[in-house]
Amino acid sequence: MAEKKRIAVLPGDGIGPEIVDESVKVIKETGKQFGYDFECSFGMVGGGAIERLKNPLPEETLTLCRNSDAVLLGAVGGPRWDSNPPHLRPEKALLGLRQELGLFANLRPATLFPGLEKSSSLKPEVLEGVDLLVVRELTGGIYFGEKYTEETGEGARATDTLVYYEHEIERIVRRAFRLAKGRRRRITSVDKANVLESSRLWRRVVDRVSKDFPEVRVQHMLVDNCAMQIISRPADFDVIVTENMFGDILSDEAAMLTGSIGMLPSASLGKGPLGLYEPVHGSAPDLAGQGVANPIAAILSSAMMFRHSFHDEEAARAIESAVKKVLSSGARTTDIALAGSLALSTEEFGDRVCEALRRYGPDPKVPVETMM
Repeated sequence: MAEKKRIAVLPGDGIGPEIVDESVKVIKETGKQFGYDFECSFGMVGGGAIERLKNPLPEETLTLCRNSDAVLLGAVGGPRWDSNPPHLRPEKALLGLRQELGLFANLRPATLFPGLEKSSSLKPEVLEGVDLLVVRELTGGIYFGEKYTEETGEGARATDTLVYYEHEIERIVRRAFRLAKGRRRRITSVDKANVLESSRLWRRVVDRVSKDFPEVRVQHMLVDNCAMQIISRPADFDVIVTENMFGDILSDEAAMLTGSIGMLPSASLGKGPLGLYEPVHGSAPDLAGQGVANPIAAILSSAMMFRHSFHDEEAARAIESAVKKVLSSGARTTDIALAGSLALSTEEFGDRVCEALRRYGPDPKVPVETMM
């Protein structure tokens, strides 16, 4: 009997609906191959929800997510909402989802697939062996601290407060150590301890937690140095653990190692199996409706869904293997296409991945971030 799973699907704005369609297609094909019965229910989020309901994260969407086994998100935002007040910005939905669902750990793997070396702006010899995982704290820090603007005698003054509690740091650091334990057993903890008090607390917690994981090698690195080292020697990194804003910036930088930000998936996790899965990239409204958006990050996010919410490593590897096989055939989307390669539309690439899933079994050689 097929295992029934409920997925909340939030397409969002811009290219979100197009890439989510391909991810859902791959999820359903994987379900056929591995014995799942998926119930996919769609909800509104972001700019579209603002237009219809005057709320970027409607309560019915939150209820849908809470009652699901996993959440698949496309992308939110766009210039048409840039001048909205803070409570009516599409990005408010992302912060709300993370906070309301208790999703404190954001996993962003960056792996270079064979054949994409020339799509990156870095030299192929620098990229050889790149397989890193950014573990970003997701519900604390400056994004969630107190914010206000006030008028003073010298003009307006804006304040954003960066706050971290010790327990918030400890839970994300322990998650990162457990992940590193199943990979190459190296952690780089990134902070700004030479300037920020919150970073000094972060560093103390990392040192304390590290004593429980003696098999994992730890190094501390200042964020500005880390930003340089990711570009100069990216293959030396295994797991990077860091606070909210630093993780946001560094993981976007890591996208350039893979050839395109359209290649980076992510998983946002809490204490239980419920997770939110989304590509790292934005809504790219200038590409919407053209059929040229890269669905790979969304498809690889669905692989992370199988791994972390359904605890099915074999199915996750099957999806990653299928993507690898399609890329190995020379097929590309326009953002990573090279001279002589076959440029596929968004829908065509999703179809090719489904075909590869039907024709091939999992490939154990595909590098993936390891299940906790």
